[in-house]
Amino acid sequence: MQPYFYSFQEFIAMGEHGPYVWSTWGITVLAIIGFIFYSLNQRRRLIKELKIQHARQQQRKQKTKRN
Repeated sequence: MQPYFYSFQEFIAMGEHGPYVWSTWGITVLAIIGFIFYSLNQRRRLIKELKIQHARQQQRKQKTKRN
C-alpha cells in the first residue's frame, strides 16, 4: 500500500486542486461557526423575551387579585 501524498506540501496542493478544496473547507467551517453564533444569539433573545413575558403575566395576575 502506497500513500497518496508523499509529503505535507503535496497534501496541501491536492494535485493542484488545493485552492478549491481548502477554500471550500474554509467556507464550510465559517458557515457552521456562523450558524452556531446565530443560534446562540437567537436563544439568548428568546429567553430574554420569555422572561419579560412571564414578568408581565405575573403583573397582570397581581393586578387582577387586587381588583
